[in-house]
Amino acid sequence: MTAAIRILAYGISVDLCDEYIKISETTAVESLKHFCDAVIAVYAGQYQCIPNEEDIARLLREGEERGFPSMLGSIDCMHWVWKNCPTGWHGIHKGRNHKPTLILEAVTSKDLWIWHAFFGMAGSNNDVNVLDHSPVFNSLINGTMPPINYEVNGHRRTMGYYLSDGIYPKWATLIQTIPHPTPVKEKLFAKKQEAVRKDVERAFGVLQIR
Repeated sequence: MTAAIRILAYGISVDLCDEYIKISETTAVESLKHFCDAVIAVYAGQYQCIPNEEDIARLLREGEERGFPSMLGSIDCMHWVWKNCPTGWHGIHKGRNHKPTLILEAVTSKDLWIWHAFFGMAGSNNDVNVLDHSPVFNSLINGTMPPINYEVNGHRRTMGYYLSDGIYPKWATLIQTIPHPTPVKEKLFAKKQEAVRKDVERAFGVLQIR
């Protein structure tokens, strides 16, 4: 247990445990595997579950009630300060706040349910780099996403989408705000998009407080 927790907490290699804890590298690796397997077995069903058809239907219903039919949630990234980051790793993990950080990408719903979390990339990356490595669209790519059908402006759509900020690419599955809205319709859309997208920011706030 001590070896597994030290490896996970400090990001050290297994050979650094042999002298301090007096166990071999092989034993440290096996202990780490057993520890991770136990955590996954106990918590995966509740905290790592992906949305099923019932969850998708609820998310779509909430999105439609808020003026965004077929919306699956809001996506964003947060930089989490890594207090115990090894000194040698500070350079690659320093982000915009000049402190070593790890990035958490999350998708949340109105009730702050974080149904997608991708954590661990170095703070020197930006949201687009994280998205390139994220599994958030795996179910869509693999064809395992529950079917979604809706109509906008006379066009049939079969993919859900996420609300995002301006740094994300202009993909069909990502809906950004309008940077400088001028007509009344654009102003109304930008106001609603930015208001609903605050779901993920509220979720990050709750995580930081706890």
